[in-house]
Amino acid sequence: MTPLVTTDAKDSLCDRQQVLAWLTENVPAPRLQHILRVETMAAELALHHGLDVDRAAWAGLLHDLAKYFPPERLLSMAREAGLPITEVDEADPHLLHADVSALVARQQFGITDEQVLAAVANHTLGQPGMDALSCVVFLADSLEPGRGQTVELEELRKVAHQNLQEAVWRVCDRTLLWLVDQHRLIHPRMILTRNWAMQVAPAKPKKTAKKGTAKV
Repeated sequence: MTPLVTTDAKDSLCDRQQVLAWLTENVPAPRLQHILRVETMAAELALHHGLDVDRAAWAGLLHDLAKYFPPERLLSMAREAGLPITEVDEADPHLLHADVSALVARQQFGITDEQVLAAVANHTLGQPGMDALSCVVFLADSLEPGRGQTVELEELRKVAHQNLQEAVWRVCDRTLLWLVDQHRLIHPRMILTRNWAMQVAPAKPKKTAKKGTAKV
C-alpha cells in the first residue's frame, strides 16, 4: 500500500508498519488478526468491484483503532469533534468506536483522504448513501473469514461479490435479528442504512428463518 498522506516530510508519512505498531500496543492480538483479515477482504472486494484497492486496504487496517477505548473517552472525543450523539450512543458508547476510529486515523496518523475516513466511520452502522468503498469495508468487517464458515455467511460472501448494496441490507438484517433476539438496543442509523440499501439494490428480499450474530 502507498501512504495516503501527502507531505514533504518523508519521516512523517503514515505507513503500514507505523499503524501496525500502534495497533499492537492498543488492541489484543485476536482483534489485530481480525483487523488484518478485514484489510485483506476489503482489498479483495475492492479489486473485484473495480474500486481503489489501496484505499480499501487502508480503511480496513484503520477501522478498529478506537475499538478498545473506554466509554468515557469515546463520548468525550465524539463530543469534542461535534459528532451527532444519540440516546443509544449515550447508553452504549461502544457504538461510537467507528466514528472515533476515523478521528484517530486523522489525528494520530495524519490520514486526510475523506473517502478512507468515511469508510472507517461507516464500518459498523453504515450510512445511508454511503459510497461503494464504505460498503466494502462494512461488509469485510462482518464477513471476513474469522466470522465463521456457516452456510449463511458463505451465501452472504457470494452476495457481496455480486451486489454490494444487497449484501449491505442482508448483513443489516442479520445483525438486527441478533440484536432483537438478545434484547439489545438498536441504533437508528443501522435501520436507515438497511432501508437505503434495500431501496437501491436491485434484488428483492428473500425470507429466512435463520438468526444472525451481531458484529463484535
